[in-house]
Amino acid sequence: MSRTPKRNQVPAVATFSIVAVDTATGEIGVGVQSKFLAVGSVVPWVKAGVGAIATQSWANTTYGPRALELLERGMHPSAVIDELIRDDADSAARQVGIVDAKGQSATYTGSGCFAYAGGIAGVGFAAQGNILASAAVVEGLVKGIQSEGALADRMIRALSLAQAAGGDKRGMQSAALYIAKEGGGYGGFNDRFIDLRVDDHADPIHELDRLLHLQRLYFGRTQPEDVIPLTGGTLDEVRDLLRQKGYEAGSSSDYDETTKSQLQQYFLTENFDDRWTEDATIDRLVLEYMRKH
Repeated sequence: MSRTPKRNQVPAVATFSIVAVDTATGEIGVGVQSKFLAVGSVVPWVKAGVGAIATQSWANTTYGPRALELLERGMHPSAVIDELIRDDADSAARQVGIVDAKGQSATYTGSGCFAYAGGIAGVGFAAQGNILASAAVVEGLVKGIQSEGALADRMIRALSLAQAAGGDKRGMQSAALYIAKEGGGYGGFNDRFIDLRVDDHADPIHELDRLLHLQRLYFGRTQPEDVIPLTGGTLDEVRDLLRQKGYEAGSSSDYDETTKSQLQQYFLTENFDDRWTEDATIDRLVLEYMRKH
């Protein structure tokens, strides 16, 4: 049984969040924004192939691991919520959203959460928030997650639309995006596909979107349409850019070993390991980065 929250001492995690799954890709996660420092350290709990949970308001962080355990046993998200709040003396102060890997979902808002507080659950998602400008904030979350695109993009869009509808009454401070996917982590060694946090920022959702673009640049793999042959003017440009950055470069008409070794050194220095190739080509995104920086 949880202890009674000392509301004059413990800040409520007044926030809006979206938990969602893409059953086609196996990606599952939580997107959240709040007027609360480092909200990503409290609200999101995710396990690939199992489910995602957002615990907020006077957040009970035991809900995260307990919910994942119950989902792994095969319980429906609504039954999981019933189990979580059953012995919680402070359940009226809690808010939680859950989605499982199958797309089943549920959301709960305790009667003691500060208005506006509420949520909407649908196939593949649960959207919820408290101390919000109005119900339109949650509706914005739903509109965003039901749009087209990758799960991460839809989550960012959901947060942006929720903020545009008024967001948290108290303002903005932090945001987080945590998406799990089996084998989706760095090097394929774990399931931490996207794990980004903006702990304290004047515009945390925009900053989260910027970090997502960087995450894809550094950890994404080269797509066929982004392969550019290192010949002619492109080869000359790459050599000039390398020299500007303090590297050596060859001068022959072909992609020589000096240029190749120096370009590889640049890739490794800038952490573009996953975009390096032994072929006489360069990734378009890396070339654009070289031009900008």
